[in-house]
Amino acid sequence: MKQRLIIFSFVLSLLIMSAKFYAYYATGSTAVLTDALESIINVVAAAFAYYSVYLASLPRDLNHPYGHGKIEFFASGLEGVLILLAAAYIFLHASQHLIAKPTLTSMDLGLSVSLISAILNGLMGFYLVRAGKSSHSPALVADGKHLTLDAYNGVLIVAAIALTLFTDWIWVDGVASILFALLMCWQGIRLIREAVAALMDETNPAVFNKVIDWIMQHQKPTWIDLHNLRIQQYGGDLHIDCHLTLPRYWDLNRVHDEIHDFEVTMAEVFPTEIEIFVHVDPCLDACCSHCEILDCAIRSQAFTNKIEWNAKNMALNQKHFNEL
Repeated sequence: MKQRLIIFSFVLSLLIMSAKFYAYYATGSTAVLTDALESIINVVAAAFAYYSVYLASLPRDLNHPYGHGKIEFFASGLEGVLILLAAAYIFLHASQHLIAKPTLTSMDLGLSVSLISAILNGLMGFYLVRAGKSSHSPALVADGKHLTLDAYNGVLIVAAIALTLFTDWIWVDGVASILFALLMCWQGIRLIREAVAALMDETNPAVFNKVIDWIMQHQKPTWIDLHNLRIQQYGGDLHIDCHLTLPRYWDLNRVHDEIHDFEVTMAEVFPTEIEIFVHVDPCLDACCSHCEILDCAIRSQAFTNKIEWNAKNMALNQKHFNEL
């Protein structure tokens, strides 16, 4: 599914790029050139995104025990770099045109091409972002965001061309390009920042909070404590590990069954492949004050209060009673 979406995005970007460059040679507009250069990035990014999605889909092997999913973050970061390079060229070209004031022709053609391209890119970008978020695919999200940015560019270009067409203010063409180059810089830096953060296993708050919400909804009295919760993202796949405190008088078979149920149920949190490792801790006497098992045979002290689990105490590598 992801590969088919990328292929469709590549073909669409290739057709739009051809139309935009034809419009640029017909008009001589810097604004239209800005639009065309953005489309080159779309084509290159879609091609690399396809390769990264293909590589991420390969099974794990001895050299890649966690799979190949992180290649999608490289695709996202590369797209950010390409956006910055295009923004630099656009800024330089637009600055020169502000001074040279070239002759513009066939602006109605440029207006039509930019408007149609903006609509197509906007629709495709929206669909790719939605599909990428649902499948946790950084490559799809990055490609979709870039197409959405291209759609915004198209709207700005349409406005600039229309204003130039009806007023003969040639400087509007260059100023619009410079403004969009600045917008591209912001988007490129943002994509690079997100890619680097993912490669360094920075916590994704949205994913982390969703896992915590699931744990809170399914929490059992026998789950005396859960801490050292960590989540790593490998493209569309997730690796989750944590420490779970269970009654120390349980036999190994019961512990195994409880952990198996925990893992199977948690695997339903996201519609993607999830690898879960659970380290089991035995309960301690100090856990009795917040343990809710009513028929415990080894309780050493009375239950006093329930500790509310949250993002902080589940992420720390320490049992919850240490916070009291």
